[in-house]
Amino acid sequence: MTRFNIKGTAQILSKRHLWAPGRVVYYSTLSPSNDLSVEYKHGRPVLAVPLPSRNERCLFFLRPMLMDVTDFLRDIQKEDPGIHRAVVLTAGGDQVSGTTSIDSLLKGDFHLLINDITFSVHSPTPEKSSSERAADIQDMKTLVHMLYAAMHLPPHQLRKEKELLQRLDFLRQELTPLEKAKDEVVQRAELKTTRVLWTGLALMSVQTGALAWLTWWVYSWDIMEPVTYFLTYSTSIGIFAYYILTKQDYVYPDVKDRQFLHYFYKGAKKQRFNIQKYNRLKEELSMVEEDLRRLRSPVKLGLPVEQVQANP
Repeated sequence: MTRFNIKGTAQILSKRHLWAPGRVVYYSTLSPSNDLSVEYKHGRPVLAVPLPSRNERCLFFLRPMLMDVTDFLRDIQKEDPGIHRAVVLTAGGDQVSGTTSIDSLLKGDFHLLINDITFSVHSPTPEKSSSERAADIQDMKTLVHMLYAAMHLPPHQLRKEKELLQRLDFLRQELTPLEKAKDEVVQRAELKTTRVLWTGLALMSVQTGALAWLTWWVYSWDIMEPVTYFLTYSTSIGIFAYYILTKQDYVYPDVKDRQFLHYFYKGAKKQRFNIQKYNRLKEELSMVEEDLRRLRSPVKLGLPVEQVQANP
């Protein structure tokens, strides 16, 4: 670091009066106007720097965390092209590096050398506002939480994960025989439902063939026309009765599902398949898998663990 001799070195003059003992007087060649102070406006540090060419002061708003000494000096020279030399010195006269942040610079007093004039800059300590104090308290709480998590959460997570894995394995063992029984019941119900559909198609084909035979080979259309009318009207009555009983429209996919459920519950009762137990185990298995997913995800990402719901 370069060493500079600051102008305005204190000189000592001794004066002795005839009627009083000798005394020492200190004075400085640095004029009082060369003393500058950093002030805070709207929460940001501001420094009023005298510009030589314009013979006036200019306010420079500093950004402690975003600016360094080089940025600060560049702004000063950009504001006044007549400045050919700008240097920041410590209180002891050492040159401050250009990469030094403004935040570090404002922690103490320093000197600002512009051309051949040296300014003494005083950096006051800003008072923290209530919001800043609250932010500090919140930061302290966050730090305590992080320390607690680092010390206690990993063992707790591993213990909880082990419990969930054991519960998951137990539920899967309980569901294995029930899954096999359910598959058998579903297969039989599906087979019977398919048979019903094909039987309905066969009956409709037989009905159509019988009506055609009676119309063209046995009777005439004049006789069969009222018969077909009453058959069509009877079909409409049957569809309306289906709606009254089931509260559903007569739609083929819905009819198929309804018939499937009929054979499924009938077959489950015959095979002694406990549907309530199966549904309860499936719901509990889904809850355990969800809790395990929520527990593992923060461990991989390093995030706070969500609260794991206790299974009833």
